[in-house]
Amino acid sequence: MTVAKDYVRRGQGSKKTSRKKPNNRTKFPWKAGLLALLAVGAFGYGLYILSNDPEPKVKVTQPAPKKKPVTKTKPLPPPPKEEWEYVKELPNKEIEVQAKEQVVSEIPYIMQCGAFKTLQQAEERKVNIAFQGLGSKIRKKENSSWYRVVLGPYTTKREAVKDKHRLQRAKIEPCAIWKEAQ
Repeated sequence: MTVAKDYVRRGQGSKKTSRKKPNNRTKFPWKAGLLALLAVGAFGYGLYILSNDPEPKVKVTQPAPKKKPVTKTKPLPPPPKEEWEYVKELPNKEIEVQAKEQVVSEIPYIMQCGAFKTLQQAEERKVNIAFQGLGSKIRKKENSSWYRVVLGPYTTKREAVKDKHRLQRAKIEPCAIWKEAQ
């Protein structure tokens, strides 16, 4: 026959009887109260004395009438009319600007926008780049397990930098530009 055990009571310890301390009434701090009352009374008395103190008499004197100083003033001459030459020359002036010729490199530029351990991560980056209107490729080296996302080739570095800034505005970073190894 099995005896049922009460496991709930098992975790509880034995009840200890606690002695209640007798309720001592807190005593009013007579000394601090008397000191505070004395300070408030002294402050009130000081305000009373200040309110009864007559204000000092101020002598009011009228200022003497002002005399105008006698000075001889000459009227100012009219300002000179200045003629600036640039006012006449600017509307007719033409400025010639010579732009530098862009150097087309023999070795094309490429831009790498990430290297990833898994093909799935590289595909995600490629899709994000495609949403910006740019085409990219995923390259894997023969002896490596890394997948590189590459844009290009670009004939000038300026074109690569332009696309790099476009990707930076879309928060696709980091991208590096270099000449493609043949």
